[in-house]
Amino acid sequence: MIKIKQITEITHLLVVEKLREGDRAVDATAGNGNDTLFLAEKVGPAGWVHAFDIQEEALNNTLEKLSKKGLQNRVSLHLTGHEYLLQYVQEPISVIMYNLGYLPGSSREITTKCDTTLESIKQALKLLLPGGLVTIVLYPGHPEGAEEKKYLLPYFADLSTSDYTVAHYKLINQGHNPPELVVIQKNLFDKQ
Repeated sequence: MIKIKQITEITHLLVVEKLREGDRAVDATAGNGNDTLFLAEKVGPAGWVHAFDIQEEALNNTLEKLSKKGLQNRVSLHLTGHEYLLQYVQEPISVIMYNLGYLPGSSREITTKCDTTLESIKQALKLLLPGGLVTIVLYPGHPEGAEEKKYLLPYFADLSTSDYTVAHYKLINQGHNPPELVVIQKNLFDKQ
């Protein structure tokens, strides 16, 4: 039986079903490197991962995690905002992960922002392969995270049903505004 305690566990279960060896993936918010490491393990030696973060500390943490597992040679680390995604990634992508908010254990003043996150997600959808996933973990328990949720959910709800399927997951029996997950899947019968 699968026990789910965190929304990030649901995210990983969904991504495992989609990602295959040799695929290309993006961690749009590297943070402490957990999702980057997860993606690097799943794409295998023939795959590739791009990881973005605006904090050097985050990329250093990510590189350390990757190096301990010998996976640093299948990841490009980009010290820049995820709103510059298309400047660094041109190939079609199977999975793009966002874990919004602030770097755990660091300043809560440095967070993802509504406008740059939305710009990045628009770019991510352009890169996404048919059948591919974009996962976005929202953190409405802090002020900027609550604002991001309020700003982003209407955009997700307005995505074309002929192009995308969008799901919104919440753990409804937990207090204190727990994290939420939005999953966007590009439909297989894409009109492009």
